[in-house]
Amino acid sequence: MPEFPLRRLRRLRRTEPLRAMMRENRVELDELIAPMFVAPGRGVKREVSSMPGVFNLSVDRAVDEARALAELGVRAAILFGIPETKDEEGSGAWADDGIIQQAARAIKQAVPDLVLIADCCLCEYTSHGHCGPVAGGEIANDPALALLQRTAISQAAAGCDVIAPSGMMDGMVHAIRSALDAENFQQVPILSYAVKYASAFYGPFREAAASAPSFGDRRSHQLDPANYREALLEAETDVAEGADALMVKPGMPCLDLVRALRDRFDLPLAVYQVSGEYAMIHAAARNGWLELERCALESLMGFKRAGADMIISYFTRFFAEQQQRQS
Repeated sequence: MPEFPLRRLRRLRRTEPLRAMMRENRVELDELIAPMFVAPGRGVKREVSSMPGVFNLSVDRAVDEARALAELGVRAAILFGIPETKDEEGSGAWADDGIIQQAARAIKQAVPDLVLIADCCLCEYTSHGHCGPVAGGEIANDPALALLQRTAISQAAAGCDVIAPSGMMDGMVHAIRSALDAENFQQVPILSYAVKYASAFYGPFREAAASAPSFGDRRSHQLDPANYREALLEAETDVAEGADALMVKPGMPCLDLVRALRDRFDLPLAVYQVSGEYAMIHAAARNGWLELERCALESLMGFKRAGADMIISYFTRFFAEQQQRQS
């Protein structure tokens, strides 16, 4: 290999046109997925205090947001529901008139080409805030599977294009795949939260989705952040059970797992830039410590460089608006 002064790596960085031409990775709008939090009521647009620019939206306002996203060129959104009432089983998750079911029908009627991903979990709907029924102080895994099956079927029937189980119950992908197939939803894919850590970065989300557990935590079923090999095993298990795509959550602390899954599996790979990551960047920018636009883009680029095909990010609309201004 030539040595300095023959080898001058700065030659290809000298101007922006040169840098753009030589750029190895690009974040494309088609790859971004916008989270949406749907709440009861009408005309509701309530900002989440810990997440600037993120709102709880009633169904009518969610339709408005879906239209706006589509006009900006965003292709997909993931829906989280905030039910009017909760119970121990989380029955609002699979109700025909549940908040996600209402939103999916309304959005699909208004913006039929927007890909709707349904977060398939019970924690937002249970009175105790856990991801399944509680027995003896613990989450009962197998009874939770039956409830997740009902939820997935209801979400698919309402028009959701993709089911994304996030509860980290053992066997959830197989259970949901079997249920969808039995109800003639063979065409509906499963995007599994295959690698989901019990992360401290989820705090602002629990405000947005009103899903904080009333006791204990979720470390009995979500991955220990110290474990790498176990995360690979979780992904292998979900692939064997029929997952169509995989997800890593959270994003920035888990770039090693994004790369590992990209190298090991051929399935499409998503990463979730979670609420805490988003809130940290905004907080630092508000204090003048970081430049919001550059840091937001750099964080997204990190996921792409690590191997992600899709990025769920609260910066999706921000990124789309920046792209529109530059075009």
